[in-house]
Amino acid sequence: MGSRKLARELTPLQVKRLTAPGLHFVGHVTGLALQVTPAGTRSWTLRYSVGPKRRDLGLGSYPSVTLADACTAAREARELLRRGVDPIEDARAKKSALAAAVASGLTFAQCASRYVDAHEAGWRSSKHAAQWRATLDTYATPILGKMRVADVQTAHVVVVLDPIWRTRTETASRVRGRIEAVLDWAKARGYRTGENPARWRGHLDKLLPARSKVARVKHHAALPYAKIGDFMVKLRKAEGIGARALELAILCAARSGEVRGARWSEVDLDAGIWTVPGTRMKAGKEHRVPLSGAAVELLRALPRVDDCDLVFPGARNRPMSDATLGAVLKRMKVDVTAHGFRSTFRDWAAETTAYPSEVVEMALAHTIDNKVEAAYRRGDLMERRRRLAEDWARYCATPSTTAKVHPIRRRAS
Repeated sequence: MGSRKLARELTPLQVKRLTAPGLHFVGHVTGLALQVTPAGTRSWTLRYSVGPKRRDLGLGSYPSVTLADACTAAREARELLRRGVDPIEDARAKKSALAAAVASGLTFAQCASRYVDAHEAGWRSSKHAAQWRATLDTYATPILGKMRVADVQTAHVVVVLDPIWRTRTETASRVRGRIEAVLDWAKARGYRTGENPARWRGHLDKLLPARSKVARVKHHAALPYAKIGDFMVKLRKAEGIGARALELAILCAARSGEVRGARWSEVDLDAGIWTVPGTRMKAGKEHRVPLSGAAVELLRALPRVDDCDLVFPGARNRPMSDATLGAVLKRMKVDVTAHGFRSTFRDWAAETTAYPSEVVEMALAHTIDNKVEAAYRRGDLMERRRRLAEDWARYCATPSTTAKVHPIRRRAS
């Protein structure tokens, strides 16, 4: 570490009179100088050398920092040099450590808010972001919200989950996953270290019972496929836009949300194709639906509302609510769910047709779990699915002879 010859010591009054632009060494400590800019501002600098490299360490502005204060700071810096420490690098390290300390002081609630802010643009809807905030605010924030995110440990996560794990298992599972995501984000940002205390496999699975052990499997009541013909006769006699939406959902084996949000701009009646955008699909990918002749006939018969692109407009020309299709079934006094008709379709296809499973699963827009199969299945099997849709429409027009409703397991659809 190099040094320079000590300049003549200046008094506070002499320092005050230094107004000419330039670097004025003031003595007292080797390399201590007052820097005067052409604009007249003045500040303290300690000039020193590290090997062949000359460095200038800022010690503050004058007169806020007095000559005595500058001398003290310069002597401390010279002591660091004597010990082989570069004062500038030492100051940077301390600043970085301070920033890290401030960052680690962020609370869980602050990190949760920043996580949602960072990700909601990539989520399918604002509703999803609202659900994230609501579940965390309701269950996690009362326990974790004011804690430093760096201090959240397994015991704290268990306190959040334990009261609801056995009574509201599905909700509790979502809360756990969301806490895990927030803590992973905080770790990636450098706000915490170590393993994630909200992780399930190999950790919380040793402390909490599996969901399948404590939660009853929810069922969608589904009409046996042999009864679909009689049901469709009654449905087509039912009045109202909700009945027509349910009819199309059955013919297309579609989800309620896909149908309720359907727009005329998505439908090509001449080609017999309905293209559902990814924003309204569960898997987030565009889905082309082949329309059977019966589905096209249904759509052609629907009235159109001026200045409204919705196929099935609800109140004030907005999408109808998710309870509308269920209300149709309730008025018909049929103990099934709208979603259950997808299982009716699946059972019919599996038990009475020779269509390959992949054709049926694609008709249902199910996600392919097998990554290899998904990679090779590049087309959408449109023509084979069109034949399937026509066969299903014909079957739906065939009266049945038995009546029985049975519950089925919820499938990932």
